[in-house]
Amino acid sequence: MKTSAIIVCAGNSTRMGGKNKILLPLGKSTVIGVTMQAFEKCNDISEIIIVARNDDITAIKAEAEKVEISKLTSCVMGGKTRQESVINGVKCVSADSELIAVHDGARPLVIPENISRTIKDASVFGGATLGVPVKDTIKFVDDGLITDTPPRKNLYITQTPQVFKRNIYFEGIDFALEHGLDFTDDCQLVEAIGGKVYMTAGDYTNIKITTSEDIEIAEILLKRRC
Repeated sequence: MKTSAIIVCAGNSTRMGGKNKILLPLGKSTVIGVTMQAFEKCNDISEIIIVARNDDITAIKAEAEKVEISKLTSCVMGGKTRQESVINGVKCVSADSELIAVHDGARPLVIPENISRTIKDASVFGGATLGVPVKDTIKFVDDGLITDTPPRKNLYITQTPQVFKRNIYFEGIDFALEHGLDFTDDCQLVEAIGGKVYMTAGDYTNIKITTSEDIEIAEILLKRRC
């Protein structure tokens, strides 16, 4: 099934001390460059759409050319929220695409094989996301006091890409817009309309670059793959 990848990197990088995390050096490229390469190498991805801050678009296009990204078809400006940014990307999806894969631009270490596995699961269940079981015990806290301890066996850390059949995802977007809902997670769009989302087993190296320490960790993990 033809799959379009929307890579979202329109955030403000507030926890990076003002540095634009997607353009930070990583390996022989940048964070966004390594991210694009993962989707370029995935045979199940037919096109790549980048959603970014307007000031970053020129640099991202230059990086895509530098690392020879042939699947990049659009690079558009993001919105005020993540959901608005994704919708801007959705508007550029090819008419014949059957699946939409949404990915955080700041997750450069996603493995192409895991992208393919998530796409396969989404084609069966209608939606799927990469994720891993939590390692720590989680507590519910209210006003500083622990109120409950959910069973760890049922808890997963949700990653990206999150992949959905086109018609289901569009229905989720319409529902959110009609009801004034703004989600930070794309699975919530499908959950809101009662859709099924499968949890595809990922790996713990698919980290999200959030702080300067994450860049250092990503460098180590990337070198281990070489």
